[in-house]
Amino acid sequence: MADGRELFYFDDVTTDREVLHDTRDLPVVEHASTMRFDVLTGEWVTIAAHRQNRTYLPPADHCPLDPTRPGHEPTEIPAADYDVVVFENRFPSFARTTADVEPNVDGNPLWPQRPANGRCEVVCFTSDHNASFGSLPVSRVRTVIEAWADRTAELSAMPGIEQVFPFENRGQEIGVTLQHPHGQIYGYPFVTPRTASLITRAGAHRQRTGRDLMGDVLDAERKAGTRVVIDGEHWTAFVPAAARWPVEAHLVPHRAVPDMTALDDAERDELAVVYRELLQRLEHYFGEPSELPYIAGWHQAPVHTGRDLTRLHLQLFSLRRAPGKLKYLAGSESGMAAWVNDAAPEQIAERLRGAV
Repeated sequence: MADGRELFYFDDVTTDREVLHDTRDLPVVEHASTMRFDVLTGEWVTIAAHRQNRTYLPPADHCPLDPTRPGHEPTEIPAADYDVVVFENRFPSFARTTADVEPNVDGNPLWPQRPANGRCEVVCFTSDHNASFGSLPVSRVRTVIEAWADRTAELSAMPGIEQVFPFENRGQEIGVTLQHPHGQIYGYPFVTPRTASLITRAGAHRQRTGRDLMGDVLDAERKAGTRVVIDGEHWTAFVPAAARWPVEAHLVPHRAVPDMTALDDAERDELAVVYRELLQRLEHYFGEPSELPYIAGWHQAPVHTGRDLTRLHLQLFSLRRAPGKLKYLAGSESGMAAWVNDAAPEQIAERLRGAV
């Protein structure tokens, strides 16, 4: 790209794609992200003030994720059309070129800090500005899965990357700043708090029982059946017994694989079908088709630790609790991380099964 960022095309079928050059005159964005250690929680907090200047809800005819078409201003993607495109985020939370910082805030060892050295990429699922992930053909979903696997492998091989997280935010209620169908991939320089907690729980379960915690949860959900939404040959989608969100589902492979790269062709083929169906059910959850805001996060094992203790799985959830009503993370959830769900998991599953 014009400012040195990398861009990758993933096509539904093999083609001899013409290499097009980014003709824009782009200034280089200074990445000043830092990470500060919260001594009270043991977690890293990333400070990325430069992201205040990122593009925010531009008009549809000025979307930077659309293809660059004749007669229109150049976008982030030089091609006049594309299937799937991945490129480095222009305003990343984590970057490979972050400047050095003092080792401690205010020179006090109570608050260690370091550069937020990582990688953030944007994944455009389609060139169609008005599409949604759930509306894509299965063949395109399969291409996205290949892109996720490819980028997971590439980011995992980069020095300093500890965990790779592909995800999609959909809807302004979630905080989306670009309406074009897209997701992101974060390469974190640390193991995220949720994953660290899961590994700790899984390690204790392994020591106590000798078994795999995620495998036992999957087996128990399939045996109970009351919260299962889709039960395939290689994948099962279910509402977790302790669901936190008013609409939530997990999608888990039957085989213990650490990340996208470990999926075989049969698992990837079925995933393209099952994931698309799950998204479509989400859109029909409240009856008539609607653009339900959601977060779809693919949890993968860390790059260097705990890879035998957790497995790849999707957490899909919406903060909409009823038509026109959102669940706000108020005092108990935001202040104390003590969740209260207004919907019973069994009822969520029943509605998802009936949402067609």
